[in-house]
Amino acid sequence: MDATFWALVGLILFLALIAYIKVPAKVGSALDNRADDIRKELEEARKMREEAQSLLSEYQRKRHEAEGEAEAIVAEATAEAERLTAETNQALEEMIARRSKAAEEKIAQAETQAIAEVRSKAADIAVSAAEHILSAKVKDKVADDILSQSIAQVKERLN
Repeated sequence: MDATFWALVGLILFLALIAYIKVPAKVGSALDNRADDIRKELEEARKMREEAQSLLSEYQRKRHEAEGEAEAIVAEATAEAERLTAETNQALEEMIARRSKAAEEKIAQAETQAIAEVRSKAADIAVSAAEHILSAKVKDKVADDILSQSIAQVKERLN
């Protein structure tokens, strides 16, 4: 009986003690628990991945919708700008036409007034000339009557 024998006996007793305390079963259950935990974590990770994938697709869908809305807003703004430009151009053309018409009316009015002034001046000159001629040739009361009748007739015809 040497030290090797006693080491073997100690080893056998140690293994028996480990079997008696049920260490292999505890180690197995601990490993099973760890495997279950890992399985749960994997399942949780798979669910989270699916949720993330669904969120990603939802956000992509929302982004596409937002891009579509933005394009619609831009198109609407462009159409509105074109409409406003057309309205502004039309209003400007109408204003120019009104001002041109008003200027033409003022010119026509000035022409009419100038013609009237020329006629009036011509009448005054004709009356003055007739008065001068008649006063030089005709004398007395007859001259005064003829002169006043002639002046009245000339004024009526010229005005």
